[in-house]
Amino acid sequence: MLVSAREAITLPVHPIVRPRGGDFCYTEEEFAAMLNDIRMVRDLGFPGLVTGVLDADGQVDIPRMKKIMAAAGPLAVTFHRAFDLCADPRQAWKTLGELGVKRILTSGQQSSAEKGISLITELIAAGDTPIIMAGAGVRAANLPLFLQAGVKEVHSSAGHWLPSEMRFRHPGVSMSADPDADEYRRYAVNGAAVAEMKRIISAWRS
Repeated sequence: MLVSAREAITLPVHPIVRPRGGDFCYTEEEFAAMLNDIRMVRDLGFPGLVTGVLDADGQVDIPRMKKIMAAAGPLAVTFHRAFDLCADPRQAWKTLGELGVKRILTSGQQSSAEKGISLITELIAAGDTPIIMAGAGVRAANLPLFLQAGVKEVHSSAGHWLPSEMRFRHPGVSMSADPDADEYRRYAVNGAAVAEMKRIISAWRS
C-alpha cells in the first residue's frame, strides 16, 4: 500500500509508524517493530516518516527517539500528536529540536487545533525549527485562522463518507469492536475540500 500510494501521486509521502492505537509509551516488542518499520520506510526511499514516543511520565522518550533518528537516517522525521499528550510542550519542542526532528504535528494540546491556537502561535514564535504543523479539525472554514497565526503547514483529513457499492447487505454483523459500526460506508479524501483549501492558501500567499 505504501508503494502504491507513492506511485499514485506526485506529492511527497511520509508514512506514519505507529504500532497501535492508545498512548505512546510502548513495550520493548512494540518499539522493536517500530524500528523495523522505520528501516523499511527508509529502504523503500520515502523522504520522511511520522512517529513519536513518550515515556511513562509524559516526557519525550529521548533514548528511544535517538534510536528512531538513527534508524531514519536522512529521512525527515515528524513527531506526531504524541506531542499533545506530553507533560511539558515547551520543553518537548526544545528537546525535539535538539534531536533533529523536522516538524511537530499538534493540535496545541487541545481537542482541536482551533482550540489550541494559542499554544500553536506561541511555539511558532519560539523559532523556525521544528516546524509546527497544525492538525485536528483543520478545514477550509477555519484555515484563515491558522494562516493569520503564521502556520506554514497544516494537516487535514479533508474527507467525507462514501456509501458501499455492495448490493447485498448482512445487517447486524460488524467487523469492528463497535457493534453499531456501519460496515457499508467508507471514509475517503474529498477532492473538492482539498482543492478549496489549496485555493485559500494560494490566495493568502499571493
